[in-house]
Amino acid sequence: MRVSLCQGLLSGAILLNLLILYFVSRAQQQMMEKRKELGRGTRRSALPASGLGGGLGVLVGVGGDLGVGGGEGHSRGQRVTVLLREFENFENYVGDVANSFLRQRPELPFLAVADTSPYPPLLLPEGARLLVLSPSPDQPPQAHRPEFHVQTEFVLLVPDGVELEQPRAIERLIRELEGEGGGPVRLVASPVLARSAVQCLHLRVNLREWTATYSPAASGSSGSVCTALQGDAVVLIRTEDLFNLSVPLGRPLFSSLFVQTALRGWKVKLLESPCFAANHRPLFSSAHNQWKADTRLKETTGKLMRSFGLKRLLLSDGKEQWYGCSKETPRCFGTVQDDTPDYLYLDRWTPPCCLRALRETTKYVINILETSGVRYWLEGGSLLGAVRHQDIIPWDYDVDLGIYLEDIPNCDHLKNLDSGSLVDANGYVWERAVEGDFYRVQYSEANHLHVDLWPFYPRNGVMTKDTWTEHKQDVEFPEHFLQPLVPMSFAGITAYGPNNHRAFLELKFGEGVIENPQYPNPTKKRLDRSKL
Repeated sequence: MRVSLCQGLLSGAILLNLLILYFVSRAQQQMMEKRKELGRGTRRSALPASGLGGGLGVLVGVGGDLGVGGGEGHSRGQRVTVLLREFENFENYVGDVANSFLRQRPELPFLAVADTSPYPPLLLPEGARLLVLSPSPDQPPQAHRPEFHVQTEFVLLVPDGVELEQPRAIERLIRELEGEGGGPVRLVASPVLARSAVQCLHLRVNLREWTATYSPAASGSSGSVCTALQGDAVVLIRTEDLFNLSVPLGRPLFSSLFVQTALRGWKVKLLESPCFAANHRPLFSSAHNQWKADTRLKETTGKLMRSFGLKRLLLSDGKEQWYGCSKETPRCFGTVQDDTPDYLYLDRWTPPCCLRALRETTKYVINILETSGVRYWLEGGSLLGAVRHQDIIPWDYDVDLGIYLEDIPNCDHLKNLDSGSLVDANGYVWERAVEGDFYRVQYSEANHLHVDLWPFYPRNGVMTKDTWTEHKQDVEFPEHFLQPLVPMSFAGITAYGPNNHRAFLELKFGEGVIENPQYPNPTKKRLDRSKL
């Protein structure tokens, strides 16, 4: 068989490509082996000096020398690394804390951790190290990762300004933690100054509902076991457990730590004693610095909660903190495709801030309709929510009301919308919807959470419209469902709905709709009813 010139060239090109692919693969394999060896070396020895003179992403000691977790020789044989994460650049006592621990226990590795290089620089004693978490382009990735810089079995998380007066206090914490075996208690804590300085709390984190709930925990004679702490405390945790968390050293440290441990079912045991000393209380010497610290705490808490997908905190004193949308910001989700908002694909329900906005808008709109003499009723999924939950369905993203078309001239907010939208005195936006022949009231110009108003008119005893949507529940129905309208609890108020809500809903959605909840478009995302 003859081989043509083209065939020969093609065969040569294929062979050349195979050779290139082989050598590239070998080069990549060698690079991966070198990276693994470098990672092992980072755990065993000090990092190479940085061209920035001990800048970002490195451990900086006295005189700018570099090390890992206090150095191999320093931490050999030691079981615990003392780690200080929470301090402010503008006023801190990190050096005093390090001196206190190293004076009593000079063999202990001491590590201060900061997001960026502190300014002014920290004055640390010999044996103490600073780890900067921000990566530097001239450093390997493990240089700024804390798990590479702690070689001990335990980590003792200490607050700024604390002092070690009882050298054996650390061993007491270790014994307490080891005594728990492999049970749910994975952290042990000791108060600073007095037991009253820290509160033991129960924390329930519901990611599906974007909410964390704190409540007080009972105290026992030998200590309190709970899921979160609030206040001034020293915490001991196994190094393996700490670095198995998604964000082991987030700020604020306790907020970050206990949200993650609570989700894993871990508990913390707060001892009555020993109490760690602290000469620097309060931490800040001026009202201005205290204000700066409080402002910083509020900012870091908001950033942390948003990164964890928590939009509502219910505190132990009954107060609430919100980290979601408001009247001045866009809603938490974008344009809904296929009747399935993006959060359903994340196995979450409607954010609580969005539900709050929908409730406020519903209450506002219904009040205006009632005072204007516009007859209305809960429609579609909103009626379904009223029957099931006396509220909006937990995964719904709007509210639907039916209205009598002939009553629209009674309402100043509705009767002139053909000529354009109306922003009323309270910031709500009234408009004729672009998607069809109905009206929409938005929470604000920035936040488009809304209530839809669907005009119907009677014809031969049937409520009908001139235009229809593709939603299966958008159908005609007998007017007798509205004669009379009946009061129903909905979204924190009393609203009106059809007089036979079961028959009305089954006409719209099908038999058994009340007892069998489902997402709006199960072909895209189905509700797992076993998790209800």
